[in-house]
Amino acid sequence: MSVKIEKTENANEQKLEITIEASKFEEAIKKVYTRTAKYFNIPGFRKGKAPMSMVEKQYGVEIFYEDAFNEVVPEEFEKALKDNNIEAVGKPDLDVKQIEKGKDLIFTAVVQTKPEVKLGKYKGIELKKVEYNVSDKDIEHELGHLAEKNARLVNIEDRPVENGDTTIIDFEGFVDGVAFEGGKGENHELVIGSNTFIPGFEEQIIGMKIDEEKDINVKFPEEYFSEELKGKDATFKIKLHEIKKKEMPKIDDEFAKDTSEFDTLDELKASIKEKLEEENERKAKYETEDNAIKAVCDNVEVEIPSGMIDDELEQMVKEMDARLQYQGMKFDQYLKLIGKTMEDFKKENEEQAKTSVKTKLVLEAIIKAEKIEADEETINLKLKEMSELYGKKEEELKQNENFMNYIKDSIKNEKVIDFIINNAKIK
Repeated sequence: MSVKIEKTENANEQKLEITIEASKFEEAIKKVYTRTAKYFNIPGFRKGKAPMSMVEKQYGVEIFYEDAFNEVVPEEFEKALKDNNIEAVGKPDLDVKQIEKGKDLIFTAVVQTKPEVKLGKYKGIELKKVEYNVSDKDIEHELGHLAEKNARLVNIEDRPVENGDTTIIDFEGFVDGVAFEGGKGENHELVIGSNTFIPGFEEQIIGMKIDEEKDINVKFPEEYFSEELKGKDATFKIKLHEIKKKEMPKIDDEFAKDTSEFDTLDELKASIKEKLEEENERKAKYETEDNAIKAVCDNVEVEIPSGMIDDELEQMVKEMDARLQYQGMKFDQYLKLIGKTMEDFKKENEEQAKTSVKTKLVLEAIIKAEKIEADEETINLKLKEMSELYGKKEEELKQNENFMNYIKDSIKNEKVIDFIINNAKIK
């Protein structure tokens, strides 16, 4: 293989002309033929037994070219990048110049390369101290949440529905006098004021009495997920079966005993305060880190190739897809639900992707400048932590090169952020 390299007129971009020996291309053609022979049906031969020359005569000599190209090029392309110390990003733009049996395979690849980062000031940056204190109001707020969780529903029979009540209703929806799919429910529990139904629905149930039947009129929002119902006027026939109201427990020592491991309300409050302080410390830490990274990135000059942003967006899509699948939904279903396309999603997240890529490049540059490494002790601690988290043996995790690289990178990233903050001027 031989490689010619030239810079293009675009920043962070190079053009490689790669020549692969005819013998290697011929070998790739033979591999493809061996793998696919079973699919060819040539008169006079049992299926899959026709010689390669007969297959080429029947279907054309070019029949194996595309697959042979895909067979030989990826490995040779990666070798060309490695041999010439080119750190490519994104997908290459390939163009075949010569592809013919018995001749060298020649193609060009235009690649975007990892950009040079011109670091600005990253030592001695000024940061405002982030601090969050726990107030009595915060503790009372948490106690209120706990009381809400332990409230009980009591039946109300002597008054009509009020805002905040839990109701049990039957309903059926009609558009232009015709019932629509998904618009019917029986013994449905609905909290009035929860805004779980379309605007105007819950408000019209206020004032209804048990066993009362009523028609209510609403209009579906223009941005409603169902195309058939968007912006349509609808009538719902309602029957009210039950009215319930939350009865809040009294917050005292007995409440503390019933809802926690503590015997007194004061002990419960002390525990809540301790947990809130820990949360505030974490919140302040993350906010300080974000502020530090932003301050350093603002002092940096770097031209980010579009390929790196595209890769980051693809990664965001994969992560989003994984989260949605965990919840039992596919990504395309989610897009349809919110009325957007993949293009819309990527466009909306482009700035976030740029910020993420820039952050990674800047941290890498400081790690390199300060010679920050992942030490064995920290690696072993991380391995132990991950081993317990995933339920796998440490030795098994060590065998996974990608996993080990991930651990080392995460340690270096933690260290470089600590380095920036420890060297900052915090006011």
